[in-house]
This record gives sequence, structure tokens and C-alpha cells, in this order.
Amino acid sequence: MPPAPGDREARRDDVSRAVWQVLADKGFGGLTLRAVAAAMGVSTGMLMHYFPTKRALIAHALDLLEKRTAERPRRDRPADGLATVRAMLLDILPLTEGDTARNRIWVSSWDLALADDGLATDQADRYTRLRSTLRPHFEAARGLGEVPAAADPEQLAATAVAFTHGLVVQALFDPGRFPEDVQIAMVDDFLASITPSRPARR
Repeated sequence: MPPAPGDREARRDDVSRAVWQVLADKGFGGLTLRAVAAAMGVSTGMLMHYFPTKRALIAHALDLLEKRTAERPRRDRPADGLATVRAMLLDILPLTEGDTARNRIWVSSWDLALADDGLATDQADRYTRLRSTLRPHFEAARGLGEVPAAADPEQLAATAVAFTHGLVVQALFDPGRFPEDVQIAMVDDFLASITPSRPARR
């Protein structure tokens, strides 16, 4: 028997917490109806009232991951231009325990997205939105002379996302080689590399 409407709403948060617990412990590779049901202490039959298919469970988990990512604490945006770009890129990196766990979950979702056209489209849309949040700050940086006047803010945003997510993957697989201070220094070096060189003072 499906849960009554009131019961369904009351249990929605319980379900989401259990899904997140499984993701944090096992990633998307270990996300199954059985694992979530075990985390909740319920039967898989009860859980199927919420997720009739594995894909429905994965879609919910991705929505939950995106929501948790959006709600995470963020650095202050200190000033227009590259200072804000720097803060936004640092917010992406696995510099804290929570950010590391969240990035591990995201990376574990990529294989699933590559195997499913709908999920792949959703992931491509996420990257489009991320680039679009960075682009205005690169436009501001161009206006301030922090990047070359001929630079394309859209391309700079795409390059920044590619660099940062490449660094995420390396830091997850080799945290000893890429501790917090190294990651921050690499972001600073990356931003310096796109800043116009200034004539040396005589």
C-alpha cells in the first residue's frame, strides 16, 4: 500500500537523508534501492513508492547533490573582476572535508551520466550554468584591464572551469601531491597566466 499523502511528505526528508548517507559512504557506484532502504531501516518495496526505478533514484540523488552544492558555504566576493573569479574557483576545489566529500560524489556520477543521454544533457547544462556564472566576472576583469582587451570572457570561463575541474580530479586521486596550499597556489598561478604582462620598471 502506498504511503498516504501526509506520510509521504513526512518521509521525504528521511529518504533524502538516507540517499545522501549512501552517496557519502559509497558514491553513485553503491547507490541502490537496497542500500537506501537499509540506511532507512525499511523494505525496498516501501522505497519503490518513491523511486519505482533505479533511474528515478539516480535523478533524485543528482538533484539532491546539486541542491547541497548550491547551499554550501561560500567565500565572500571581495571585488569585481579576477578577485571574485578566484573566490568562485576556490569554492569548487576540495579544500575542506565537506568539499572533498561532495566532489567525490560528483566525480562518481560522471560514469552514469556518460552512459545515459538524459543525464549527460543535464550534466552539460550544469557546466553551461557554471560557465555563465563566471563569464560576467571575466567581463568585469577585462574592463578593469586585468585580462587582455581582446580576451573572450566566454572562452576564459570555459578554460577556468576545465582547469579547476582537472585540478579537482588530481587532488581527489593524489591528495598528498595536491594539498590545500598547493591547490590555492595553482589557482593563483592560473589567474596570473591570463593577466597581461606589465613592462618592467626601470
